[in-house]
Amino acid sequence: MTATPKTSAMMRRGAEFLGTEHAILCGAMSWVSERNLVSAISNAGGFGVIACGAMTPELLDAEITATRVLTARPFGVNLITMHPALFDLIAVCAKHKVGHVVLAGGIPPKGSVEAIKDFGAKVLVFAPTLALAKKLLRSGADALVIEGSEAGGHIGPVSTSVLAQEFLPELAADHVVFVAGGIGRGEMIASYLEMGASGVQLGTRFACATESIAHPAFKKAFFRGNARDAIVSVQVDPRLPVIPVRALKNKGTEEFTAKQVEVAKRLDEGIVDMGQAQLEIEHFWAGALRRAVIDGDVERGSVMAGQSVGMVTKEEPVAEIIAQLMAQSEDALARR
Repeated sequence: MTATPKTSAMMRRGAEFLGTEHAILCGAMSWVSERNLVSAISNAGGFGVIACGAMTPELLDAEITATRVLTARPFGVNLITMHPALFDLIAVCAKHKVGHVVLAGGIPPKGSVEAIKDFGAKVLVFAPTLALAKKLLRSGADALVIEGSEAGGHIGPVSTSVLAQEFLPELAADHVVFVAGGIGRGEMIASYLEMGASGVQLGTRFACATESIAHPAFKKAFFRGNARDAIVSVQVDPRLPVIPVRALKNKGTEEFTAKQVEVAKRLDEGIVDMGQAQLEIEHFWAGALRRAVIDGDVERGSVMAGQSVGMVTKEEPVAEIIAQLMAQSEDALARR
């Protein structure tokens, strides 16, 4: 008998899809979602996801291998659709027979979903609009993650609660849909499950787990932060389409504004094309995030965090975090 029968029953579809005990995914956080955190989440009954980010195929190969040493349970790999070596990264996932691949950062390029499904993996996608979600699901995607603007890192413009009301009544009966963005407690999980979600995805809540390799200074920034501190980056030039990023306000957020001005100028001068310009922006974030997560530079690095950061007050083992979330959800459902 499970200690959380109501929550587990409502998560069954998502858990069966993932092959896990709980339908709780960890959002892929570059530099944070690596072998240690990913394996800890999977070992605790959740679903860890390796953040490939800007990794080369060789680095991803090594990371999957290392993660498999630490857990025998299912985990996934998150690939950025604009990565120039996307199909080589897919080949690495095929080599390791990865069971689930999450495509993030834009519309999957032609042939990418098919290439993943060819080796038997399930494909999870993100969609900012209902029309695009339906198109991606028709095109072969196996599950959808709807992520609201409260999330950390790269975000869309619409809140989680609005997306859930728009997407779930249309899609939840026939498709596996996970809800993400701003979830910090189990009561919120219960609400989305009641609306038809198959499960949830959390990132910020896990970033400061005991098993997270994030620098102590990075974790302390989370413990000090509150919802208002997690702000969205500003787009300087409308000709340079930059996906907004939510992070704790610091000098790094100001430097990103200056970086956009610099890249837009070189775009105007024809020194770089649009694809190169967007890639430069991504490399800026990857470098700034590494400075914060690995080096502990929380002043000039990028401390990506969602608005649920105020609910992260101390370092806790992953197993305890998941147990808390499940218990809170169960208590909420029992009171209905």
